[in-house]
Amino acid sequence: MSDPKREQLKVETRRAALAAVVTPEQKKRYDDVLEELRGLAETAGVEIVGELVQSRDKPHPATHLGSGKVEELKLLAQATDAELILFDNNLTPAQGRNLEKETDTIIVDRSELILDIFASRARTYEARLQVELAQLLYFRPRLKRLWTHLERIEGGVGAGRGPGEKQLETDRRLLDKRVAELKRKLKEVEKRRERTVASRSAEMTVSLVGYTNAGKSTLMRRLTDSDVYVADKLFATLDTRTRRWSIPKWGDVLLSDTVGFVRNLPHHLVASFKSTLEEARHTDVLLHVVDASHPEAEHQIETVNDVLDDIGVNRDNMLLVLNKVDAVESRAQFDVLRLNHEDTIPVSAATGEGRKQLEKAVASRLGRGYVEAEIETSAGNGRLLAFLAEHAEVLSREYTNSRVKMSVRMPERFANQINGDDTHLTIHEPIFSDQDQED
Repeated sequence: MSDPKREQLKVETRRAALAAVVTPEQKKRYDDVLEELRGLAETAGVEIVGELVQSRDKPHPATHLGSGKVEELKLLAQATDAELILFDNNLTPAQGRNLEKETDTIIVDRSELILDIFASRARTYEARLQVELAQLLYFRPRLKRLWTHLERIEGGVGAGRGPGEKQLETDRRLLDKRVAELKRKLKEVEKRRERTVASRSAEMTVSLVGYTNAGKSTLMRRLTDSDVYVADKLFATLDTRTRRWSIPKWGDVLLSDTVGFVRNLPHHLVASFKSTLEEARHTDVLLHVVDASHPEAEHQIETVNDVLDDIGVNRDNMLLVLNKVDAVESRAQFDVLRLNHEDTIPVSAATGEGRKQLEKAVASRLGRGYVEAEIETSAGNGRLLAFLAEHAEVLSREYTNSRVKMSVRMPERFANQINGDDTHLTIHEPIFSDQDQED
């Protein structure tokens, strides 16, 4: 029997007060420290009825807020009939228990709120496994908080522990068993995804990453003319989607969109979604999409880069796509973004502005280390034809008598291995150079 106040907790449709503890540096850094929490709450379908922020050098170890602010938060919850208090901070299990006791209101911290949103958005088998695993790992150290109403019941003479503690041990065993099962299932899914990604090795791939609501899905829709789901919400989709993108003068590539990030993304969630981000780890070009019109764009860039580093994504071949240039109000802020970062491409996914420049930039990156060549050889040269089938993209093929003439694109190191008395190789200049991109 669990706490009836928290049983089957869904934050949707609940009345909630927002709370946060920020350092003086954070208060100076952000114009509106609760902006993102407000967005998360609205995404979760919560009705916001009040807000409270405290500036402290460090959180109170027992209640996160200072004692005076805890009392103020309790009065705020009572005055607004708040059913939940959403914290923009991650709370320890003890802090959560203490705050619920002091305020007599359900406390939901930042990680639990994000996990709730992810649970409501998970559509595929893989996403549901990932979210459930993250939720179980989050709640395991907090099980005691769900059983506090049974802790005062005596277990009888010689029992030593009450039924609450006994049930707690039972729950932990069941939870650990389910965690092991989910990890096994996700391992199988991960192996299948790795095989899928590996099977695409013959095709060039581009992946979109970025802060949630930066416009990745809209950009994907613009570039691929596809009908991918687009919504003005945080975490509109959790699943990696791949579409074919035809780049003029280059050819087709596979473009993948991934789940968006936010600051302080729950650690267990990042770990669970590593397989979903497999595309980003093995992509040829990474497009980091940024909402250039957002006042916190620079901080959002830092957040995404930190998450990419956490999951082992190589950022060497990354382009920064400054999206929503049509909505930029501060030209000075936009210019600073371009000065602070190399390889920036300004675009508007909504209007199509900058699309050609982006396509040229991606083609240039894809072409690094690649050459286009014409090869003429005997039609019976099976060894060379097999080599080209494995290491090159054949763009055209023309047979004349017993000879075959091919246009191919391949890594330069492989082109240097082609030789033979009956084979003629002509290497051309790359289609796009870095100078073309700048122009």
